Amino acid sequence: MPLVPLHFSLSGFVEQISAALWGWPTIVLLFGTHLFLTIVLKFPQRKIFTAIKMSFTKDPDASGDVSQFGALATSLAATIGTGNIIGVATAVSLGGPGAVLWCWMAGFLGIATKYSEGLLAIKYRVKSHDGTMIGGPMYALERGLKMKWLAVVFCIFTALAAFGIGNTVQSNAIASLLAQPGLMGEGYAGLSTQITGAITAILVALVIIFGVKSIARVCEALVPFMAISYVVGCIIILFINWEFLGDAINLIFTSAFSPRAAGGGFIGSTVMVAARFGIARGLFSNESGLGSAPIVAAAAQTRNPVRQAMVSSTATFWDTVVVCALTGLVIVSSIIAYPHISSTDGAQLTHLAFAEIPYVGTPVLIVGLITFTFSTILGWSYYGEKAIQYIAGRKTIYAFRAVWIIMAYVGANVDLALVWSLADCANALMAFPNLISLLLLSGVIIKETNKYLWGNRLDEYSGEEPPVIED
Repeated sequence: MPLVPLHFSLSGFVEQISAALWGWPTIVLLFGTHLFLTIVLKFPQRKIFTAIKMSFTKDPDASGDVSQFGALATSLAATIGTGNIIGVATAVSLGGPGAVLWCWMAGFLGIATKYSEGLLAIKYRVKSHDGTMIGGPMYALERGLKMKWLAVVFCIFTALAAFGIGNTVQSNAIASLLAQPGLMGEGYAGLSTQITGAITAILVALVIIFGVKSIARVCEALVPFMAISYVVGCIIILFINWEFLGDAINLIFTSAFSPRAAGGGFIGSTVMVAARFGIARGLFSNESGLGSAPIVAAAAQTRNPVRQAMVSSTATFWDTVVVCALTGLVIVSSIIAYPHISSTDGAQLTHLAFAEIPYVGTPVLIVGLITFTFSTILGWSYYGEKAIQYIAGRKTIYAFRAVWIIMAYVGANVDLALVWSLADCANALMAFPNLISLLLLSGVIIKETNKYLWGNRLDEYSGEEPPVIED
């Protein structure tokens, strides 16, 4: 008798590793970091509306490559994706309606972590010989902690995550959606994945080939459109579901803290299960703590680290506190209104819930998914590019962009079960070095916050010039 099974599933093995990496220890570490930074920074969430106002204020006299809003838009482009729609539905299907509240709480506390990431990005950024600003967790690790080896580790996993969750799985999501027969009404046979892949690759090429300024310009136009259209669509759906909205809110709150069966079209869920899936999907959606967003925050024109930190923090507010919350309310209220809707598959549950809403449900879902996924490809292209540049130098930029464009086509035409699991692993593994920098440099974050934010000196220039590096 053989000692090991003859059949070995690589996809299943990687999925088990992913489940382990995204288990309770990682969730507790991320959520704990959110809570710790919230407390030691004296609840910077209190200044969220000041931060929102600041995000629309230009700082042209400050050093940087793109405006603060441009950096925020690029960050939102990469962050707002399938996790905001399908990810929330998955949390509800597996953790019950209470998962929506835990997801929201992860976003609220994550504002402090996203703030801290943005602060370190500006504090430790560097300048290339052509004047381009470069930064992110790798430079906080190298310059702030003298841990270049860990910075390289971060960049390796960031590059892997970029090609996975940031590119191929996004183009696959667009292609899979448009390939569904009947999606756009009777007679719609579905669009070929080859055609969708080719169009996606061409559109991506037209943007990323010109670098971060081009990406930021497109994102500045695309992000407000996609976010407003999706939010308005969700509000219309909630208005249609108005008589069930109160029951949905009540069910979300009671299920978050009650071990009772959810009832209706829901599977019973314990508090621990609701918390696990809600927090995990919230963390995955807003990316607070992963270390991706500060890479583009470092390119912002800002007069001191705290100003950009505040602007960066609004990304988590919009992503989770607003968009994910609305998605959760739409799904829960729709399931209450139409009890026959039930699925353990997040994508299927999302489609069923939105499709029950006449006229607006399916268009809102289609426009949301297409714009969200395409913008994610653009935002993550910059993250991946800077990670590769840190490891191999500036000479690799154009080769990276060429490969990125090709993979946008490839991703639309292959089965990505294994890639999803690998990307999940890479996301978790890039978070660990970033969290180390946040925790070990928390003293710096506290000092800068006390000086500029709580000392009412937000308009002051820091006077710190980034060092010029060999690239």
